Amino acid sequence: WSSDVCSADLEVLAAFAERRADGPVVMLNMLKFRPDGGLQSYLEYGQSVRPLIEGVGGSIEYQSMAAESLLGGQDWDMIVLVRYPSRGDFLKMVESDQYQAIAHLRENALERSVLYATDPV
Repeated sequence: WSSDVCSADLEVLAAFAERRADGPVVMLNMLKFRPDGGLQSYLEYGQSVRPLIEGVGGSIEYQSMAAESLLGGQDWDMIVLVRYPSRGDFLKMVESDQYQAIAHLRENALERSVLYATDPV
């Protein structure tokens, strides 16, 4: 897991893992890049992680540079929505050796981030 995920509340992670078989799940990523090369590092991460996402049956549903913040007060640089067939598939990916080998690219890219698991309505 990246340091972002490792710093998450252990109870929240346990609850997420308990729903391993539930699916699908869409992960909402709100990203603020480091000023010196963060975007470039994240784009490299994106190229490296895409085959891993697709390898567990997931897909990048939407990726966009953020524009004006109309509510909320925090500024973000990019929004990414990634769909996985289940929470277990997400966990399988982030726990893999292949992901661990590239996780530093994400960590190096980001000043801060928010990661939400979402359920379809």
